[in-house]
Amino acid sequence: MKELIQDFPAQLHEALIIGQSYRFQSSGKDFSNVILTGLGGSGIGGSIVQNYVFDKMKVPFSVNKDYFLPGYVSKKSLVIVSSYSGNTEETIAAMQQAIKAKATVVCITSGGKIAELAKKKGIDCILLPAGMPPRSCIGYSMVQVLFILAHFGFISSDFKRNTNSAIKMLKADAPAIQKKARTIAQKLNGKLPIIYASSDYEGLAIRVRQQINENSKMLAWHGVIPEMNHNELVGWRDKDAKKAVLILRNEDDYDRVQTRMEINKKIIRKYTPNIIELYSQGKSYWEKIFYFIHLTDWVSLYLADLHNVNATEVKVIDFLKGQLAKV
Repeated sequence: MKELIQDFPAQLHEALIIGQSYRFQSSGKDFSNVILTGLGGSGIGGSIVQNYVFDKMKVPFSVNKDYFLPGYVSKKSLVIVSSYSGNTEETIAAMQQAIKAKATVVCITSGGKIAELAKKKGIDCILLPAGMPPRSCIGYSMVQVLFILAHFGFISSDFKRNTNSAIKMLKADAPAIQKKARTIAQKLNGKLPIIYASSDYEGLAIRVRQQINENSKMLAWHGVIPEMNHNELVGWRDKDAKKAVLILRNEDDYDRVQTRMEINKKIIRKYTPNIIELYSQGKSYWEKIFYFIHLTDWVSLYLADLHNVNATEVKVIDFLKGQLAKV
């Protein structure tokens, strides 16, 4: 896992090459909606993209993490099927429904049954390098989602320039990023991490939580502002030094959200002294996102080291899949 995290900038570079080299069979048309279907490390990139396109796309973009697609999927839908392994049973089921609904389907995978089905049906399929844990391939999969949206005219190609800027930044700041990650991991060690971010960075907050779950083998939860100010904030009533709050922040977060964050800190500090604020680096959305992903991936790895656990293994998920295969 250490090598995979370390190679994240190189992965982004390769992801750009893959996207730029791919030649689509399908062309743009008047879609009424776009839906990405995928789970875990294959689907979280879609959640981050969903935040990005919120104010850019003129049709709804949604993310599906289930066996079943929404009832509105039709021949006027673009369905992006994302499964790194190509064998995720929920995603295969959703892909079959998309085909039955005559939607335009584009797949992102490293192979498996999804690649086979795409070849059989003549469906666009962007192939990724195989043999890695899906959660370590977010750069590969998420960048392809952006290429797909750009191909069909939903977004501009600015993300390519911004991704290249992020690559340079991450390479230049590598020692500082790792040093900061070690410090954060030490502060989170032995605590229950609670991740907060503005609502337009919820996909990122989920990614951080999931990396702590899978790599560090720890429970964690996340909330977004302003929504958590209308419910979860009331739950802060008992002093508990075993809780640690990690706030993901940007200098250009909406001013009312920043005000809320400052007030939240005053309230939460009454119940735990462990509040860590992380500010992004970079100017564009993608520079900030890739910085946060890289930094917090290192945090999850260092937490795994502190817990003396293998960041790569996911035996309990393997067990679950094995039990499901018997049914």
